[in-house]
Amino acid sequence: MATTKTHTLKKWDTLHNNGPFDIKKLYATELEGDGNMPKKLDRYNDAAKEIRRLIKESHDANHGFRAYGSAWSMNNIASHKDRMHYNGFMNIHIPIEPKNCHPDTDFDASNLFLFECGTTIKRVSEVLSAHGKSLKTTGASNGQTLAGCISTGVHGSALHVGSVQDYVVGLNLIIGSNPEDIVYLERHTKPALNNAFAENISKRVIRNDGLFNAALVGLGAFGFIHGIVIEAEPRFLLKRYVKKIDKGLALELAETLDFKNSTFKIPEETTDDGLGNTPYHYKVFINQYSKEDKYVVELMYKKPYQTNYKDPFPIIKQSLYRDLIYLFTKMAENFPKSIPWLVKRLRKSILPKVDEELTGTLPEIFWDAPYQGPAFACSFGVNHTDSPKALKLLADLTNNEGPIPGIFAMRFVKQTKATLGFTKFPVTCMLEIDGVLWKKTKKIISLTEYSKRMIEVLKENNIPFTIHWGKSNDWAFPNLVKHMYGNEAVKTWKQYRHALLSEEMAQLFSNTFLENADLAELNIDPTETPITGDDLIASL
Repeated sequence: MATTKTHTLKKWDTLHNNGPFDIKKLYATELEGDGNMPKKLDRYNDAAKEIRRLIKESHDANHGFRAYGSAWSMNNIASHKDRMHYNGFMNIHIPIEPKNCHPDTDFDASNLFLFECGTTIKRVSEVLSAHGKSLKTTGASNGQTLAGCISTGVHGSALHVGSVQDYVVGLNLIIGSNPEDIVYLERHTKPALNNAFAENISKRVIRNDGLFNAALVGLGAFGFIHGIVIEAEPRFLLKRYVKKIDKGLALELAETLDFKNSTFKIPEETTDDGLGNTPYHYKVFINQYSKEDKYVVELMYKKPYQTNYKDPFPIIKQSLYRDLIYLFTKMAENFPKSIPWLVKRLRKSILPKVDEELTGTLPEIFWDAPYQGPAFACSFGVNHTDSPKALKLLADLTNNEGPIPGIFAMRFVKQTKATLGFTKFPVTCMLEIDGVLWKKTKKIISLTEYSKRMIEVLKENNIPFTIHWGKSNDWAFPNLVKHMYGNEAVKTWKQYRHALLSEEMAQLFSNTFLENADLAELNIDPTETPITGDDLIASL
């Protein structure tokens, strides 16, 4: 039997010390050993039974319940003042065989895998590599759990792929303490698993595009995510270049994404007639304090997999240009711990000379995160056509009302189908500012004040935006979520949640973050026809 250790605590914190937050009990469930329970499905279902028990125990105590994995989010989205569950020991993986696929599926069974919630991106990549497969994209590093990634919409920077949730094809949720409260969700327009297999891990199979899209970036509010079915792809290589180019040219590419006709060319990445290839990944590093006339840009181009490529790790290990927090904190190591002094030095600093090139697989390039101390990250999504204007507004704000100890970057991501996915624009520019945490002084604005001002500036200038669910920000800003997604999307998300969960379970899986974002209460308009359980069953 799966066993759970219970720890009585008063405080819980994130990996990057963005708390601490109140808590009463912390659960950590370990699977039964394969020596006692050899079959993976048996161990998987045994763990589901234990989670149902913990949900009942929490409910009986009139407590809330939330799950977390690597504690990667830089806010309180995963926390609960009552009880939390650590998922990191729950990491079963099951390749999907052709006999387990739905008869109407368009998926290649060899690309489908079921992963348990606590499996990290690093471990997912190891499993897939052993099958000659790869994830389609990841975030900037690999420490997050798969369930955490999709719950908050971790995005990466793949122009033609999307975010982590966009290659998820099935969700196995535990939505209560009863046996029938284990459900398996898919889109009815793109079924993956047949009923026989789905019923091995659930008591109800629901195929419904609307429900699936709502639950996909569910913010932990649609129940306990136990398993995720993903679509992988054959392993591939990425050729990575880090260059310095004129600011105007970097921003022109951000606004147009027209790499084909740009004057910026990488000779090895052009067509026979001299036109530029569109990269898999484009990222711009921006020190808003520097007057230098160039930006550092990172581009990656997708290549067929082969075995005879040079080991990328010697360069990756030394590269500042991996993720923004790492870059900034490595720079900060060279200066005293005084934030004003650090910002003063940043104003004079020029980012290191670059001309890096390397080739590697996705998990080799988006490798281990090296920094785990106090850090903040704010990340706004805007339409890429608005990205230069949005950058100038936020950079000016930072210079005029700051300073703050962080620097900007841009990444670009294909649109998601998730109802509350923040990569909602046709191509979303994720405009990020990352750095080290600081305390408010007479001369330095607080993170809370800075977050509020960024929202106000974008609103005042009529730039539509979203905010990364897992990042620092003023989530209690009035009507923020409705402003970002519109009343209809928020209503749809709440209606599907209401149709899936009982009132008691909706309350149990809510927390302070959802309350601040005005998403905890179901708030169904009595004049609206609610979505019912019957409506969740869509025909194929």
